[in-house]
Amino acid sequence: MVFADKTLTCRECGADFTFSAGEQEFYQSRGLLNEPARCPACRSARRRGGGRTDREYYEITCAACGAQAMVPFRPSGDRPVYCSDCFSKNRTRR
Repeated sequence: MVFADKTLTCRECGADFTFSAGEQEFYQSRGLLNEPARCPACRSARRRGGGRTDREYYEITCAACGAQAMVPFRPSGDRPVYCSDCFSKNRTRR
């Protein structure tokens, strides 16, 4: 099969990027069926964790030491919530 360069549009930033013949051949050799939906810059940022900029943090009082801390989840109230230091200490005991 002969491949030719394709111009695709990034679904993240809307920029046009080239899906080269070499990349297409690589995708086929790996059995990948879908074309990339993001440009190389957006793919790289996503791998580095750039996609999670909107994470919400909640203030808690540690159930073990009473210190104030921030956690990346909404505490439900039915289980104790620990600061990172106390969580690490409790985790190693198990």
